[in-house]
Amino acid sequence: MVKPSGLYRNVISTGWGLVAAVWSDTGLWELGFPRPDERLAANDIRTQDAMRLEDGHKARLWSEQLAGDLKLYFQGFQISFSVPVDWRFYSLFQTAVLRYTADIPYGTTVSYQAVAQAIDRPRAVRAVGGALHNNRTPLVVPCHRVVGANGRLTGFGGGIDMKQALLLLESGDSL
Repeated sequence: MVKPSGLYRNVISTGWGLVAAVWSDTGLWELGFPRPDERLAANDIRTQDAMRLEDGHKARLWSEQLAGDLKLYFQGFQISFSVPVDWRFYSLFQTAVLRYTADIPYGTTVSYQAVAQAIDRPRAVRAVGGALHNNRTPLVVPCHRVVGANGRLTGFGGGIDMKQALLLLESGDSL
């Protein structure tokens, strides 16, 4: 994976487990899924060579902001994540897909076909799936809100059970 230099990582505690985050100088580079322990959270991210987040680095403030957002999110509050995302090193197509996905409202699902149509690439349904597969910042860029035809739950880096749990959380239904 191509990446910028000077990445910093930390682990954020949430109501659903520990989430690893990686920060660049411009925002959130990568985010994992909630895991039961720090080792699994760290293994969940692709960027293993990032430095530990140091006091004073501007990413520390973003991390605190994200921790607050994640706390509210996993408590079932309808929020919009407020941290900046580092969009670098995605292709133009991937960026279009991911930026559209970032704006899908809480509690809403759209189909891969709808995403393809929204970005003026109606025949690129499979490519939309590929772009979402490369999403480095799930939850903040809520690719779990993109579903297959007829609402079918398909492909998700955190697993279909996690996708279903996130959608249930956002629907207000209990697990």
